[in-house]
Amino acid sequence: MAERVPDLMDKVVSLCKRRGFVFQSSEIYGGLNSCWDYGPLGVELKRNIQQLWWRSMVGEHDNIVGLDASILMHPMVWKASGHVDSFADLMVDCKNCKGRFRADEVGTDNCPECGGELTKPRHFNLMFKTHIGPLEEEESTIFLRPETAQGIYVNYLNVLHATRQKIPFGIAQAGKAFRNEITPSNFIFRTREFEQMEMQFFVRPGTEGEWLERWKEERWEFYIRLGIRRERLRFREHAPGELTFYAKQAYDIEYEFPFGWKELEGIHNRTDFDLKRHTQYSGKDLSYFDETTRERFIPYIIETSAGLTRTVLTVLVDGYDEEPERVVLRLDPKVAPIKAGVFPLVKRDGMPERAREIYQMLKPHFNVFYDEGGSIGRRYRRMDEIGTPFGITVDSQTAKDGTVTLRDRDSMEQTRVKIDELKGELAKRIDNA
Repeated sequence: MAERVPDLMDKVVSLCKRRGFVFQSSEIYGGLNSCWDYGPLGVELKRNIQQLWWRSMVGEHDNIVGLDASILMHPMVWKASGHVDSFADLMVDCKNCKGRFRADEVGTDNCPECGGELTKPRHFNLMFKTHIGPLEEEESTIFLRPETAQGIYVNYLNVLHATRQKIPFGIAQAGKAFRNEITPSNFIFRTREFEQMEMQFFVRPGTEGEWLERWKEERWEFYIRLGIRRERLRFREHAPGELTFYAKQAYDIEYEFPFGWKELEGIHNRTDFDLKRHTQYSGKDLSYFDETTRERFIPYIIETSAGLTRTVLTVLVDGYDEEPERVVLRLDPKVAPIKAGVFPLVKRDGMPERAREIYQMLKPHFNVFYDEGGSIGRRYRRMDEIGTPFGITVDSQTAKDGTVTLRDRDSMEQTRVKIDELKGELAKRIDNA
């Protein structure tokens, strides 16, 4: 794979807009800062990553179940969780150009934009406020959730009783969250509206260290399954001084972006902080009774919290490559938005009709794309640029022996495959990638 180019992010952003991965929100009105719309390819890529995560969590574990909690929750949830009082960044303003920045990202006493004098840092709560009901008054104030985890905690007993799970067990959830970031940045990496993939694992106190290590290992392997290069990943442990108020121990899985090493996922030992706080504020007993040992205790929680939209950016950046005659997006076939392009070599001799038949045969099983416009080389290049792993070409030999050319995106090698074996061959190559 070629070395990373200095302007890689610019190239990825350009590709995303040009080919339909990500668009600026409300672009015809000048756009809305830090808000993005996922186009036809972007929504498929995002969905494929989320489904792979869901399978890795819920499908491959007997003791993890799913949940989809409401975005709007009782305001006391956020008081109990500490978000109302503590979920804030330090903000500074430029007295000259009126720019606004996170204090920890400025690093100097002067504005990074114009060099002007900065105000003293002040706290800025990151939660979006809104009102429920017809009147905009203090009593009707609620918040858009800044994380999906609290919906899991307040439903922990409901899930436990409904599913008859026993500790240790987990609850998984993927969904939207909202943070009123002071300085969103780096395309879709840090945005005000984003999607999380979280799993909260409830364990017996005293076993949390063992489970933290087990989940660190499992979550690392998930990113390898996505096709992300190991050398671009690392663990970073939080120092005691940077631990959040609820965490006893925390690790980040980081990826080396063009703008530096940044967090993809956090694996945290949240202790019994959350369940104790919700017990205190709600008055409900959230303890667990172990029928085997006849013990009652508040479970500890091991959290795995991943950013779905950040993971989308990661696979795009990690897969982007340039060769002398093509741009190729080396997406793992399991997450690639389109699995195969179907092409007639030329638009005559019955080739388009046969190619259409193959397209219709494969479409119920894979997301495939039919294209007969331009030279076959140009069509291959268009598919390479959006990460399509395979190309299927109907040519003059197809009419003779019922075979087609199956082209591999990365190696560009071509093999002959019988039409009635195509479905199985594609499935095998996608699963074994």
